[in-house]
This record gives sequence, C-alpha cells and structure tokens, in this order.
Amino acid sequence: MKLLVKKNCILKKFEGKGGWTYAELNEIQPNKNNPFGWVQVSGIIDTVELKQYKLMPLGNGKLFLPVKAATRKKLNKHAGDSIYIELYLDESPLEIPAQLIECLKDEPKAYSFFYSLTEAQQNKWIKYIYTAKTIAIQEQKILIAINALIRKIKYPQLLNDSI
Repeated sequence: MKLLVKKNCILKKFEGKGGWTYAELNEIQPNKNNPFGWVQVSGIIDTVELKQYKLMPLGNGKLFLPVKAATRKKLNKHAGDSIYIELYLDESPLEIPAQLIECLKDEPKAYSFFYSLTEAQQNKWIKYIYTAKTIAIQEQKILIAINALIRKIKYPQLLNDSI
C-alpha cells in the first residue's frame, strides 16, 4: 500500500450541534473518480486501526479524516488535542462478512439483489447489521436485511426498524 501521510496533527471540530471532529489533511488530493472526491484509506490514529475508511471533502478542494466518537473515547482525545496519523491508500474491495454471505446464499433473490447494489449501498447494509451491540441483535438484523433485500430495498434507512 502507498503511504499517503505520516504526521502529528491537531483535532478540529466543525461548529454547531453534531459537528464532526476531524483532522485536516492538506497533502492528500481528492480522487476525481470517486463520489465527492473520497479517498479510501487504511492505517492508524495513535493506536486505533482504521480499515477501509473514507476521507471526506472539506469543500475547499481539501480532504479531512473524520475521527469518530468511539475512536476519540478509546484514545481519550478531544478537539484541540494532538493525534498521530499514518494513512495508506486502500484500494481493497469491500469486505463482506462470511456470516452474511452464507445467510444470503440461502435466499437467492436477496443474494443477487445484494450483489447488484453499489459498494456504498452494500456497506450501509453491513454497518446496519454489524454495528449492533450484541450477536442476538445482529442475527435479528440479518433476518430483517434479507427480507428487505428480497423486496429490493436498497438502504436500511428505508426500514421502519426499531431494533
């Protein structure tokens, strides 16, 4: 993998409620072939590993690395703190969990529809399932996802799901 950046930087925060905490990355150029100029990277923030992470556009031709609340909590970091970033270009395909593939294979309509979706749409389904806090809830979400995919629902956000 190609090294893109290796440096210390200061966490910043967008103003307003729900504003992102991020690291500005002036040395990485947007990818004109990807939506919004996204660049997919892997690497580390201090001691936390990142895989298939997307750098987002700042709107001024520059990119930023969103630093999620869970990552900041693990590192005990806040806006204004320094972090170490080491990022590599990640051109690997989306990793689809084996458990999900096996369940999809049991329902050919869901399987074929899932694989007709864009990588971004597939990723939304994967996150919908695997961000659940317990295995039991993940299993429930797999069933919900398969039923939705049979009905050709592209996004989990279109469900009336209260799990």
